[in-house]
Amino acid sequence: MKLPAPVSVKWIASLINAELIGNENSQVTGINEIHSVEEGDIVFVDHPKYYSTCLNSAAGFIIINTKAEAPAGKTLLVVEEPFEAYSKIVAHFNPFVPPVKMVSDTAVIGHGTVVMPNVFVGNNVSIGNNCIIHPNVCLYDNCLIGNNVVIHAGAVIGSDAFYFNTKKNRDTWFKKMQSCGRVVIEDDVEIGANCTIDRGVSSDTKIGQGSKLDNLVHLGHEVIVGRNCIIAAQVGIAGATKLADGVTLWGQVGVNKTITIGENAVVMGQAGITKSIDGNKTYWGTPIEEFYNKRKELVLLKRLPEIWEKVKDLGKEDK
Repeated sequence: MKLPAPVSVKWIASLINAELIGNENSQVTGINEIHSVEEGDIVFVDHPKYYSTCLNSAAGFIIINTKAEAPAGKTLLVVEEPFEAYSKIVAHFNPFVPPVKMVSDTAVIGHGTVVMPNVFVGNNVSIGNNCIIHPNVCLYDNCLIGNNVVIHAGAVIGSDAFYFNTKKNRDTWFKKMQSCGRVVIEDDVEIGANCTIDRGVSSDTKIGQGSKLDNLVHLGHEVIVGRNCIIAAQVGIAGATKLADGVTLWGQVGVNKTITIGENAVVMGQAGITKSIDGNKTYWGTPIEEFYNKRKELVLLKRLPEIWEKVKDLGKEDK
């Protein structure tokens, strides 16, 4: 999430009661997670396993729970509980504003767009021209929707990320990370009935131009769907996964988090994608394999009884 305007790191330190190490005269421009951090962003880290990754990332500002030498040009904000400090910053710049109308006064709806009855349009939502939003769609705050988009009945766009800070040394093991990202839907996208698309924790979930989603598809936080992708019913894609342009996922495919699916890849129904896969190939199975290799494997499995009978007969002949 980008801040409305750059903010002094000294002011941020006073907000979260942090000790500053390093550059104290710089400006914070955004809030982000480590996998999508950009220059000027502030991140947090509270486990030694990830100290080095954060310190050497593009982040200019790191909320951390140990004193360390700040890399050149960076600023450390030392606090006892980095997660709590990070959450306080998010709550300050992205406070929850309860809705008072089904269609917010702050929403922008383009020319020729049809919004049917019982549609909820949250604060700061932008909908382009010539869209059709069918009944009972829910568009959470800050969603950005392009032109010629169709969203079918019951879809929920922009719900919170399923994302928790986990520690077992406290009464509440799972503390929710407040989502401050958006959902961005580009032109000519169609979203089927009862799809659920989570917004990003700190950056955007995106659906590229011309992509089509069938009914009952779920996209996790910060999933990036490329242009002209086809996603069939009951597909579930976990957070921060990237689909390149032209990907096809047939029904009930399950996709792991933080992986990449290459351009024009085709994945057959009910496959389980557990790792990144190359483009311009067809895949099947769980765990995923190239389709033709998997088919050969299944043919051989079906022939096992026949092969076993032949092996037994060979044993009899030897006697």
